Amino acid sequence: MTQTENNKVTISVDAMGGDQGPAAVVEGCALSAAKNPEIAFILHGDEATLRAAVARFPVLADITQIHHSPDVVQMDDKPSQVMRRGRDTSMWSALTALRDNDAQAAVSCGNTGALMAVSMLRLRKLHGVHRPAIACLWPSRGKSGFNTMLDVGADVRADEESLLQYALMGSAYYRNAFDTARPRVGLLNVGTEEHKGRAEIKEAARLIADAAEIGRYEFVGFVEGNDLPSDHVDVIVTDGFTGNVALKTAEGTARLISDTLREELTANLPSKLAALLATAPLARLRKRMDPRRMNGGVFLGLNGTVVKSHGSADATGVSAAIKLAFTLARSGFQDRMAERLATVADAQQENLLSKEVPSSDDGGAEQGKQMGQS
Repeated sequence: MTQTENNKVTISVDAMGGDQGPAAVVEGCALSAAKNPEIAFILHGDEATLRAAVARFPVLADITQIHHSPDVVQMDDKPSQVMRRGRDTSMWSALTALRDNDAQAAVSCGNTGALMAVSMLRLRKLHGVHRPAIACLWPSRGKSGFNTMLDVGADVRADEESLLQYALMGSAYYRNAFDTARPRVGLLNVGTEEHKGRAEIKEAARLIADAAEIGRYEFVGFVEGNDLPSDHVDVIVTDGFTGNVALKTAEGTARLISDTLREELTANLPSKLAALLATAPLARLRKRMDPRRMNGGVFLGLNGTVVKSHGSADATGVSAAIKLAFTLARSGFQDRMAERLATVADAQQENLLSKEVPSSDDGGAEQGKQMGQS
C-alpha cells in the first residue's frame, strides 16, 4: 500500500454526490479527521464550493487537496450515460485518483449503478473475478456486532463460480474489518438441509467448502434468512437480487419498528413517563441500531477499495463510510484478497485441464492410437 509522504492514508472523496450536498460530505471528513490523525483527503467537485466548505473546519486545512470537477452524476442518471459523458464529474475524478495511486481508497454517496460502472471502467476487475459484489454490514448478535452480506445489488444473478468468489472476497473483507482470523461463511438458501436449493446453490456449497483452507474461512453450510443477524455466521453469501431484497426489507422493517415504538411511547402520559424511565436503555438501543454506524457498502473484486455511502447520509454517516475505507486501505487486504482469488482461479483451471487430458500412460497410449486412426 502506498501512503502519502507524511505517512497518512489518503481517501479520495466524491464530495458532490450525496442528497445532502457537499456540506454534509465535508463535515463528515472533518469528523473523521478530528478522530484520526493518520488520514488525509482529496475532495472532488466544484472548487469554489469545496474551498468555502473546507474553510469552516480548521482540522482539514493541511490534510485536504481539492480537485476541480465541474459536473455531478445525478441519482437518476443511467450508468451508460455516465460512461459516455461523465469524464468531468466528481465521481469519475475520485475514481481516477484511486486508479493513479494518489489515494488508497475512494468514497462516494452517489448513484450506485453509475459508481459500479465507472469503477469497473477505471479500476478494472481483479484476475479471476466475473463481476464485483457489494458487501454490506448487518447488525448481529455476534462478537463484532455486525455480519457481512454480499452481494446486495451489483448483479442480480450469480452462478456457482461467482458465489465462490463472493465467499473469498467477503471473508477477506470481514477478516480485516473486524480482525477475525477465520470468518464463518454461510450460503443463503431456502433451508439448511443439504438436499434443498437449486442445482447451482448445491454446487456453490461444494466449491466454497473445498476452498475453505485457501480462503482461510470456516464454511458453516447453508443458512436461512433468520440467520442474517445471528451469531452463527459472519459472512452471508447470496446473489444480488436476493441480497438487495433482504437489505431493503430489513431497512423497511427497522423503520416500521422505530416509528411504532415512538408512537407508542408518546401516546399518552403513562407512556411518556415509561419512556422517561427507559431513557438510558433506549439511548443505548438507538446507538446500537443506528443505521449511520453501518453506512458503507464495499465494492469487492476491483483493483482498488471503493466504499459506497448511502445517498442520504449525513455527516455522521459519511464519517462512518470514511472510517471503513480507511480501515480497509490501511489493512492492505486488497492484495491478499487478489492473491487468494488468483490461487483459486488457477486451481480451478488446472482441475479443468486435468479432466481434459488423460493422466495415465494407458490413457495417453489410447489417445495416440485414436489420433493415428483418424
